[in-house]
Amino acid sequence: FHMNGLKILAIALIAVGAIGLIYGQFSYTKETHKAEIGSLELAVKDKETVNIPQWAGVLAIAGGAVLLVVGSRRA
Repeated sequence: FHMNGLKILAIALIAVGAIGLIYGQFSYTKETHKAEIGSLELAVKDKETVNIPQWAGVLAIAGGAVLLVVGSRRA
């Protein structure tokens, strides 16, 4: 099971790194304030964008590749 977990982690790192290189950023919506006055409900939602540096994508892919090599040598 240990080698399987390592292989899954390696593949996940490679996939995340590749997605980071392809898209370069991701956005999500965060609710910052919420108020309820009787039946009236108010909410403020902010859209946040996170930029993923290219070096982080390359590093994730390289780390995944190293894990795959190390995992295959131990087996």
